[in-house]
Amino acid sequence: METLYTAHAVATGDGRNGHVASSDGLVDTDVAIPKEMGGPGGATNPEQLFAAGYAACFHSALKIVAGKEKVALGEDTTIDASVGIGSNGAGGYGLTVALVAHLPGLTQEQADDLVAKAHQVCPYSNATRGNIDVALSTTV
Repeated sequence: METLYTAHAVATGDGRNGHVASSDGLVDTDVAIPKEMGGPGGATNPEQLFAAGYAACFHSALKIVAGKEKVALGEDTTIDASVGIGSNGAGGYGLTVALVAHLPGLTQEQADDLVAKAHQVCPYSNATRGNIDVALSTTV
């Protein structure tokens, strides 16, 4: 694979109760364990950052696929990403992902087809395939 771009970030402090920053300074924020997991909350967390990245990446993949298929997407399309964390039953933790594509103006069949194809194109989907459960759904 030819690398087109490499992101770099550093985590400091106490892991999930610490700070993260990208090398260009665009990401520069505290992270905290969510209250639901017994932490203090009050700051973002790795799952939120992963959800935001996956949603943006998948939305781009969807737009690429729609363009190739010559399907016009309206400006009000969205991708809603939910990332869950929990025990994997083997002493560690695992993630789950649910992606909901909101594609108004399309038929259900068109929406489902585009989302399935975007799932094959998206780098996040390719990285997670076979590693974490990713549930896909669409609304039109």
